[in-house]
Amino acid sequence: MSRTSKKSLEVLAGTLGHNFGDPSLLQRALTHSSARAQGEKGSDYERLEFLGDRVLGLVIAELLFELFPDAREGALALRFNRLVRKETCAAVAQDINLGEYVIMSAVEASSGGRGKQTILGDACEAVLGAIFVDGGFEAARGVIRAMWSDLARDDNAVRRDAKSALQEWAQGRGLELPKYVETKRTGPDHAPQFNTRVEVSGLASAHGEGPSKRLAEQSAASAMLLREGVWKKDGDER
Repeated sequence: MSRTSKKSLEVLAGTLGHNFGDPSLLQRALTHSSARAQGEKGSDYERLEFLGDRVLGLVIAELLFELFPDAREGALALRFNRLVRKETCAAVAQDINLGEYVIMSAVEASSGGRGKQTILGDACEAVLGAIFVDGGFEAARGVIRAMWSDLARDDNAVRRDAKSALQEWAQGRGLELPKYVETKRTGPDHAPQFNTRVEVSGLASAHGEGPSKRLAEQSAASAMLLREGVWKKDGDER
């Protein structure tokens, strides 16, 4: 339940691409309510989560408006809802290992709190709120666009979050969390192609590829879900 170290905060800030003028904002954004209940000083992330959710919505709406100039309102709304939902925020948080930085009680941590979608999604929104307070709208806008652009462009990623679905399925069966390993990268810098392997203890690995690490991992997770019969070919759960 100890506070996140200054070095860890700097590492996370580097991953996010934002240098915090007030690092205490990031510390607060990482503090789960269970830590406050155990006597951790300061505020938890709930207020920043509220703010970050609204900032995320505005940036995603703007991004979709630019990416799909011919899409009608209904199609934009469908994409918007899938991109700002808690499951997608949790998937983005997983990509940057945000759960490892969240400050929570020992009880919450021992119950798998660092992998819970709700906590990951809330913390992700809180971090966006902290960036907005610290650096303003342009800072938050830049971070969100960098982290969500691949998902916004990819129909399969928008339609279904395979990584989160695989994690939930594995946890529900008492299996270890999925691990993703980049096996190969080909192509020029401006058009790379990534190959990724996903591993779950007790199961054969599955492979995927895509133009970014995120999409390659989503592809690998989808392949495993399909092979194990969790998903049908259309991406729906059985």
